[in-house]
Amino acid sequence: MKYLVIVAFIGITASLATALFFMMRSSSNGKTRGQKMAFALGLRVAISILLFTSILLAWKLGYIQPTGIKSGQ
Repeated sequence: MKYLVIVAFIGITASLATALFFMMRSSSNGKTRGQKMAFALGLRVAISILLFTSILLAWKLGYIQPTGIKSGQ
């Protein structure tokens, strides 16, 4: 599970960097640049949702356990 989270964060960061690249790049065809940037940001959102649901599913199936401050103490 730890490796899945690391790979997901790398994917999220790479997608965000790709969107920044397309935003900063100057080209004569702005529509194509905007579409590529929107796709990269949409991919970032999809990876984030997949990561969140994977963590919830792993918790529900008992693969990971919550730790930290105990409630009521």
